[in-house]
Amino acid sequence: MDALDANIVDLLQADARMTQQAIAHKVGLSQPSVAERIRKLEEARVITGYGARVDPRKLGKDITAFIGVVIEHPRYFESFAKKVMGLDEVLECHRVAGEDSYVLKVRTEDTQALDRLLVENLRLIAGVTRTNTTIVLASIKEETRVTPARKGAEP
Repeated sequence: MDALDANIVDLLQADARMTQQAIAHKVGLSQPSVAERIRKLEEARVITGYGARVDPRKLGKDITAFIGVVIEHPRYFESFAKKVMGLDEVLECHRVAGEDSYVLKVRTEDTQALDRLLVENLRLIAGVTRTNTTIVLASIKEETRVTPARKGAEP
C-alpha cells in the first residue's frame, strides 16, 4: 500500500459515500485509476466492507458495557468465540492478555437486557468461570477510522 492508497483509504473512512470521481479529484488520479486501486484494496482485504454509522440510542440501545470474560482453559476458546458470534448484543469480541481471556463491547436496551445477556447467555457458555461488567456512563470518543502506519517513521 503506497501513500495514494493510504489517502484513498482515509477518504473512504471519512465518507464511504464519496464518489470515485471526488476521490480522484482529491488524490490527483483519474477515476478509472481510483476504481482499480479500490478494487485491489478490497481484494487484499485492506477495505473489508462499507457501512453507516448510527446512533445506538435512536435504535433503542441505551446501555453500552464492556464485559471481561475469564475462560478456564484455552480448549474452550473456539466454542466461546462461536457462541459469541451469534449474539447480536455483542459488537466486539477481543481475546486479550491479562486477567481476562476476552473483552466484549456490548449494547443492550436497558440493564435488564444486559442482565439477561450475562445470566442466560454468557455465563452458560462452557468454560466461562467469571465475568466482570463495566457500564459506560458517557462516551468521550468512539472512532472506527484507522490511520495507516507510516513506514520508516520514527515512533
